[in-house]
Amino acid sequence: MKAVRIPKAHVIELLNMNEPMIDQGDQVKVKIKRVGICGSDMHIYNGTNPLATYPRIIGHEVTGEIVDVGSSVSGISVGDHVVIEPIHYCGVCYACRSGRPNVCKEVTVFGVHEDGGMREFVVLPESKVHKVNTEIEWDEAVMAEPYTIGAQATWRGNVQKGQVVFIQGAGPIGIAVLKVAKLRGATVIISDITNERLEFAKVNGADDVINPSEEDSIAKMNDITNDEGANVVIDAVGTPQTFELSVEVASAAGYVVTLGFSATPSSISLKAITKKELTIVGSRLQTNQFAVVVDLMNKKKLTHHGLVTHKFHVDQVREAFEFVHKNPDKVRKAVIIFD
Repeated sequence: MKAVRIPKAHVIELLNMNEPMIDQGDQVKVKIKRVGICGSDMHIYNGTNPLATYPRIIGHEVTGEIVDVGSSVSGISVGDHVVIEPIHYCGVCYACRSGRPNVCKEVTVFGVHEDGGMREFVVLPESKVHKVNTEIEWDEAVMAEPYTIGAQATWRGNVQKGQVVFIQGAGPIGIAVLKVAKLRGATVIISDITNERLEFAKVNGADDVINPSEEDSIAKMNDITNDEGANVVIDAVGTPQTFELSVEVASAAGYVVTLGFSATPSSISLKAITKKELTIVGSRLQTNQFAVVVDLMNKKKLTHHGLVTHKFHVDQVREAFEFVHKNPDKVRKAVIIFD
């Protein structure tokens, strides 16, 4: 079978490997149909993902069809369409016992710490696949994992109907957050330095947009919210500057959610946090969000609506990564096809 592996930074191998076989009763075998190229995949390719190890078969945004099941599998059948939940955890540490396995001390991510889904077939435990309706197109189903990131961020921010949510960053994850926040009934403002992304955000439900390279974000936020600020600020950019702005524009009793992994410290005054009694939380991966997202996708309440802009056959994977690398402003979401 074909598999895409990154042995070291800036190198992609298209390998011919042995097809995996089921060897445990609780396993299922998936024929891969689509794999999304995520920002973390690009960081692995560029050598800037501090969590990845090499060599690595990448890919954690994965959908496919069940072609075989183990003897003890009961909830999944041959022919089912599924999406893959890409995290593994110990189940016994404090985070796992607290219902937060996404931050398990031993968490591993499919396609980052262990070989992922950018190959023709994978074998996984039944618990790691979630069934989607067969009428959902593959290009829709492949977006399930990014949507879970948006669902997690809105859950961590306790987004409620009628609140004002400010999202920094209108890339694929920012748009995923936007879609879920709108389904939760929030008014959503989103910022980005690229006007094309802001126009796409408006098409996908943003109530207002801000380009911080063209206008003062604080003044614009004060104008939109009548000086109250945003009840929930979700930072999908993750720089010291965007985190500092998040604290500045959050309303009293508000939430600040950060998705970033920046190691550079931010200069934050404790005064704003204490005076407004802010709740500041991180959001990593997802926990218990796949069922929520798949239900919304099956009901066609979550659709990519133009978020998938480029598709490449697996034989063109080198061209795909090079194109995404050179054209970040042209690509919302690129997908590798295994049909």
